[in-house]
Amino acid sequence: MKAYSFIFLAVYLWTSSSTAQEAKPVNITLYFESLCGGCQYFIKNQYYPAFKSIGSIMNVHLVPYGNADETKKGGKWVFTCQHGKEECIGNLIETCAIHFYPNASVYFPFIHCIETSGKIPRKAAPSCAQKFSLDYSKIESCANGDLGNSLEHKMGLKTEATKQTYVPWITLEGVHTEKIQNQAENNLVKLICKTYKGSQKPQACQEYRSEGFIQRCWKNPSKIEDVENNSIHITN
Repeated sequence: MKAYSFIFLAVYLWTSSSTAQEAKPVNITLYFESLCGGCQYFIKNQYYPAFKSIGSIMNVHLVPYGNADETKKGGKWVFTCQHGKEECIGNLIETCAIHFYPNASVYFPFIHCIETSGKIPRKAAPSCAQKFSLDYSKIESCANGDLGNSLEHKMGLKTEATKQTYVPWITLEGVHTEKIQNQAENNLVKLICKTYKGSQKPQACQEYRSEGFIQRCWKNPSKIEDVENNSIHITN
């Protein structure tokens, strides 16, 4: 009898393990820039609501860089951002927050707060950090220093590797197609729920809500404002 019980337990554990392996969270990566209206709209109306309602079946990845460019001067990277210096500052702040607080449940509410505030990032960030109990002095120091400069360069490398032509640029399990992009912009919850292979899905998977399509920020070097600063100092 003991032998049968052991076999049953072994089969049960193997089946449970197999099911768990099959039901991995869906990876959704957003490549964005801090002052792109379309990015802010997507975060507010699709990405963050999806995270709040079906976060258990998705992995959030944010890459703040967007349509920026970079050159190296004096041993540091000089960033040129589509919407000017304030966008560069915002990208740095958000990148540093992700570095110090790598858990999406911590950094995403902070970034969502900034992107939906209606203010430039450096003005919104201190109060958003206070709201979610993040150490803003540490984030600010990072954004002003060599660490932030290096981290943002890495965000740039990640972005450039995708060969994106606009933002928000969305990948599903590391893959970008126009079909994926359109589905994510229109109804991210539906896309994730259909992609997720687990048998037990959140209730929100039964409550799809469409938002329509988003005004994208296209990569156009002729319209990108040049910011000639070796370092960007944040002052409130």
